[in-house]
Amino acid sequence: MDHETAAVRCAEILDAVGSAVIADDAFLEAVLTGVLARGHVLLEDVPGTGKTLTARSFANALDLSFRRIQFTPDLLPADITGSNVYNEGAGTFEFQPGPIFSHVVLADEINRAPPKTQAALLEAMGEGQVTVDGQTHALPEPFFVIATQNPVEQEGTFGLPEAQRDRFVVKTAMGYPEFEGERELIDRRADRTAQAPSVTAIVDGEQIPDLQRVAESVTVDGKIRDYVVELGRATREDDRVDVGVSPRGIQRLFEASRARAVIESRDYVVPDDVKAVVADVFAHRLVLTADASVRGVERHDVVDDVVSEVEVPAVAQ
Repeated sequence: MDHETAAVRCAEILDAVGSAVIADDAFLEAVLTGVLARGHVLLEDVPGTGKTLTARSFANALDLSFRRIQFTPDLLPADITGSNVYNEGAGTFEFQPGPIFSHVVLADEINRAPPKTQAALLEAMGEGQVTVDGQTHALPEPFFVIATQNPVEQEGTFGLPEAQRDRFVVKTAMGYPEFEGERELIDRRADRTAQAPSVTAIVDGEQIPDLQRVAESVTVDGKIRDYVVELGRATREDDRVDVGVSPRGIQRLFEASRARAVIESRDYVVPDDVKAVVADVFAHRLVLTADASVRGVERHDVVDDVVSEVEVPAVAQ
């Protein structure tokens, strides 16, 4: 698949999902960026904005299998990964796969499960496999997690550990729809005879690795590679930050920038691609100092300041 064909497919996917999900284009592009970058996406927003519908719609558009895991305080790691079950007839233990064995996994309200259960996702998200009772089982390819969490509901929630936040390529929020969008939701609700918007497959599921390989073939000039590294290192020097962006986070910005270029129908990265994705890639990886947290400093403010301070390279295309 060439870059032009990939860009057309991306536009078709976004149009199809956008016909069912009331959300702005930037949000949908951020989710697709995570998919093209072979990563995982964290959606954080208030309840009722359509996070679950978004995950299901992308799975349908990409023609991939979809499973939803509702995270609760009593959820166990085996409920996610699966377990070995004794077969009386054969007299042996057989592995019964859990819901993690799907192409697209919706980890709904991930911060409602205790840290031990959240940690069950780490190997799956990082290595594309799970280990149960010493045996390793490969997950389907492609595989990515779309996790949701509701920031306003503090009671009964557990914060995601830094290692797990670092596994998400991007973290983004839907936000409230515009007036026209909410009015459309009312119209859909009022007309009970009308069929609810649904998303059909836009591409064959087997083509998704081809789309991802197109992103990996995007050209990135050396000056822009330096720019990506400088942005990451600058977060570690900010006095409001206790832990800055890790080397993995810098790599993720590089990968997300290439994916963004594909969506923009280019086979090369420009500085605007980096700027478009840097907040979604970097902000959730930062750990602010106690003083900054008390003063109400936001992670996105730190990223914005870093972007404004680091010199943008001049690249001839």
